[in-house]
Amino acid sequence: MTDAHADRPNIRRHLDCEDCHAGPDRENIRITAVERDLSLTEIWHSPQCPTYTIERILLEASAERVKEQEAWAKEAFPAAQGRLREAAAALPAGTPADPFAAALLELVQAQADDTGRFVTLPTWAEILDRHFPPTAPA
Repeated sequence: MTDAHADRPNIRRHLDCEDCHAGPDRENIRITAVERDLSLTEIWHSPQCPTYTIERILLEASAERVKEQEAWAKEAFPAAQGRLREAAAALPAGTPADPFAAALLELVQAQADDTGRFVTLPTWAEILDRHFPPTAPA
């Protein structure tokens, strides 16, 4: 298997903190971020740096929000899935909407089967092909 990103340059950027001007040192803290272009950005902070303190507070608050959203979703998702099933069952049979409703129900079930991950593209393709089979070229 080849690395899809092998042709991208390995770029590493070093930024100086405007507050503490810390550099590589045993006492200091290094923050490394991977950017969208797969380059690395590195910034060093002293333990007393106000910018680092603010970043930690924001990171911890964000992590707490994610935990709260996760707890809410674990409770809300099954109920919403039940309402979806009820709404789909109430649809009249034999209409052009049948494959759409069936595909949506199956996709939602695929997500419900493992809420710790996203439904993968191959699973999407399998489900959609099953409900909307490709037509042979004329």
